[in-house]
Amino acid sequence: MTAAPAPRRHYPDDANSDGSNLEPDSKPVIALKELVARLYREQNKIQNLLSSLGFALRSFNNLNQFLDLIPLMATRVADADGSALILYKENNQVCLERLHCQENNPCQDVRQAIDRAIRQAVVKEKSNPEQSNSKISPLSAAMDREIKAALGGKVQVYGTSILTKNAESGRLYIFSSDLEYNWTVTRQRLVKLIADQTSVAIANNELTVELRQKERLDRELEIASEIQLHLLPNECPTIEGVELAADCRTANRVGGDYYDFIPTNYDRLRPQGESAAVSVPWSIVIGDVMGKGVPAGLIMTMTRGMLRAEVLNRHSPAQILQHLNRVMYADLENSHRFVTLFYSEYDPQSKILSYTNAAHHPPLLWQAATKSLENLDTWGMLIGLDADSEYEDAQVQLAPGDTVLYYTDGFTDAVNKNGERFDEDNLSSNFQWACENLSSPKEILNYLFDQVQEFVGSGNPSGDDMTLVIMQVKS
Repeated sequence: MTAAPAPRRHYPDDANSDGSNLEPDSKPVIALKELVARLYREQNKIQNLLSSLGFALRSFNNLNQFLDLIPLMATRVADADGSALILYKENNQVCLERLHCQENNPCQDVRQAIDRAIRQAVVKEKSNPEQSNSKISPLSAAMDREIKAALGGKVQVYGTSILTKNAESGRLYIFSSDLEYNWTVTRQRLVKLIADQTSVAIANNELTVELRQKERLDRELEIASEIQLHLLPNECPTIEGVELAADCRTANRVGGDYYDFIPTNYDRLRPQGESAAVSVPWSIVIGDVMGKGVPAGLIMTMTRGMLRAEVLNRHSPAQILQHLNRVMYADLENSHRFVTLFYSEYDPQSKILSYTNAAHHPPLLWQAATKSLENLDTWGMLIGLDADSEYEDAQVQLAPGDTVLYYTDGFTDAVNKNGERFDEDNLSSNFQWACENLSSPKEILNYLFDQVQEFVGSGNPSGDDMTLVIMQVKS
């Protein structure tokens, strides 16, 4: 026999069949679940905002586009009424860069109040820059006080620093008219995170600007180098009875070394394309502008143009340098630079080399008959040192096989890893060996450059321009 079912007990708080009645302990659980869900939604919202800001930081090439987002993001993550981004510019300028207010909170009054506060803070900071003992800068401390005062006691204001390259470059402010608004640790961290991303954006923009400036400067240096390269002789001229070789190796893309071959009378040159050797006298000149880089290159260019004009006047070498010095003196004095210059003229008919020296390293003459070296030097001061400088003329009779080496001090001043100079003695001994054992100026030139490079070492770049010009009388 089947037992009858036990009767169901009824309690006053039992839920009805439609579930309308709940247990007394279930209400706090549901409230907790709703709170957790709300916090979760709020957390997702903040994460999405910060993720969007990070994407903007990676994607935007325009700093202004990124800054447009900062007050909006700061307002939302801090659950405030609005936010203001203030940046410190050059020359102690302070600028309200961006301002955002939530709906139903007009910005006009806030903007006017902040503008007034900025003017007051700048004035007070200039008059008393040491008044703040805060960890933030005196200007920021003054800004905080003035903005709070300008917005009145009904609006709460909080600020955080924007640091770029370990220096304060601005402030990010949060304001709320809710008197119960709390500047919690979480809100501080979130707003600080946005301020830090702003710092990164500003620093990236500064690096971009610097990179563009460097690229523009590099391009200008490249153009200057090309111009200077075209101003130096691209090949040695054909002069009757001699063979020439020359090379200039600059330490930077633009250098201050100068050498040139100048016909003393253009009218007597043979037509282009005629194969016969030119027998007119030629000027062979080498110089060095004190300094390096673009300024030295500009002076070198000026020297070249003025000297070429002076040569056509057909004065003696000493008179040419005297006139050149007078013409260039004012410009060189203003630039605080000087030029060393060795000027010579070779006459193919007589094989006489006439020369004068303006404090340049004297060229070396190797005489084939005696296998000996001598310096070609005269007295004379630097070009640009004294407007009334005078120079001395000298001559030397050359013979077949004689070889003249013109050089700049970058060659003898080349330093190895031990700090030792290549010096004049090394140059003289290597030049003498080359004249006795090598058959052409080109071979001698390459040998001398190889020797100084071996002395300096492959991993030790040259610190100065190096120029060699070699003239050898044919046998």
